[in-house]
Formats: sequence, structure tokens, C-alpha cells
Amino acid sequence: MLKDMIALTKPRLLRLNVFAVAVGFWVASKWDISWLSLLLVIIGSTLVIASACVINNYWDRELDQKMERTKKRIEYINHLRPGFVLWYGIILGVAGFIVLYVWVNPLSGWLSLLGWFAYIVIYTMWLKRSSTWSTSLGGIAGAMPPVIGYCAVTNQIDMGAWLLFALLFLWQPPHFWSLGIRRVEEYRAAGFPLLPVVKGIKRTKYQMVPYVFLLLPAAWLLYYYDYVGLVFLLVSLAGGLIWFIHTLSGLKATDDDKWAKVNFLISVNYLMLIFILMVANTTWA
Repeated sequence: MLKDMIALTKPRLLRLNVFAVAVGFWVASKWDISWLSLLLVIIGSTLVIASACVINNYWDRELDQKMERTKKRIEYINHLRPGFVLWYGIILGVAGFIVLYVWVNPLSGWLSLLGWFAYIVIYTMWLKRSSTWSTSLGGIAGAMPPVIGYCAVTNQIDMGAWLLFALLFLWQPPHFWSLGIRRVEEYRAAGFPLLPVVKGIKRTKYQMVPYVFLLLPAAWLLYYYDYVGLVFLLVSLAGGLIWFIHTLSGLKATDDDKWAKVNFLISVNYLMLIFILMVANTTWA
């Protein structure tokens, strides 16, 4: 039972998002870390993000059976029973919101609720089944974790919060569309109106280009406003250029699966690298 409950929180996705919370907290703290506050924001965020993942699994349980990547999730739900899974997700979310609102600050609590709403209502319940905009607007939820961590320290939405939001918001569509191109037939069979399914792979490749390109000025602005140091700037620009050039190469690539696989791996490594550098090369207060 415990194994199924953990699996429904999507542990890999959960770890990445909680790490993003910690990165945002670190950037705002500028190495003057309140370890108790960091612990509390991690606990609260973990619970809220886990809640969103559990309820997403609950809501998508029938469609997930149609895809190889997700069909095992129905086994976890059936072991626990759907009604239990729904209440499990709700309780996790309420507990996480209380931790953030009461013991961190109200702003962090409301931001977590906004991210939860964007993921469950806007993305899962509405756009995922009806529009190619699901990936872009669903990125609101994925961009919230570092903002929550940042605002746990600053208690205000300033330029740093907006830049962290922009970085994650821009990263997600090209990252996810790379996966979508590789599994386009699975998404088509499941009935998801993903961009490669509805508009085609060529159109998707073109739409990825501006997102990757805009990561370059977003990284530069983090340096310009003195949130990160020169090492972050140089490495993030180099990594961003590599990703941008490879994304452009996709417009002429003949093996879409091979190109998308490499592009997906570049996106993952780019994000992990800039997260690590945000911590290591955050400017001192």
C-alpha cells in the first residue's frame, strides 16, 4: 500500500520540482540560509506538489491505460481504490498549503495553490483534453516551484521571482514537445491533442525555437539584476546556445526520433546544470 501511495506522487517529477523550490529559496537567500525556513518550505511544497500529481493520476486514470509510458499507474490506483486516492491527494494538498501559509508565509501558500490549480484544473481537467495550448499554459504550474521557494524568503513578487518563473516557463514546452515527438503515436492513440498530434512534427519544431531562444535573455537578466554570478551567465549562455542550435537543426533533421531524443536529453541536462549553478554561483548578500 505504501509503495503504491509513493508511486502515485510521481517521485522523479516530485524530486525535480522540490529541488527547484530549494534553488529559488537559495537564490533569494544569497547564502544567508535559514535552515528551518528551508525545511518548512520543502515540506509544504512537497505535500502540495505530491497532491497535484496524485489527483492528476486519479483524473487521467482511464486515458493513462492507453499509453505505454503511463499505463502502470492504473495498477497503483486499483490497489488503493479510486476514492481513497482522491482523498489522499486532497489531504496532501490541504496539509501542504497549511504548512506554507502558516509556517512560511501567506504568499508562498497562495502561490502553491495557484500552481496546484493551474496543474489540476487548467491543465489536467481542461486543456489536456481539448487544446494544443495545454503544454504552454500548463507550464504555469511547472514554473511555480522556484517562485515559491524565492518568495518564502522575500515575501514579495519582484524581478527575481518573475525571472525564475520565466526561465522554467520557457523551458517546459520544448522539453515536453521533444518527448511528444518521440511518442506522437501513443498520444494520438490516447486521444491527447498534443501539438505534434494536431499540427504535426514540423510545426512543433518551429514552435520550439522561440522558447529555447528566449532562455538566453532570461539567463542574462538574472545576471544583470545581480541574482547570479558570471560563471552562471557564461555556462547558461553556452548551454542555451547548444540547445538552440540543436533545436534549429531539427528543422532539417530526417530522423525525428533520434533528433527528439537528443533534444530531450539536452533539455534535461541544461536545466540541471543551471539549477546547480544558481546555487553555486548565487551572488552574496
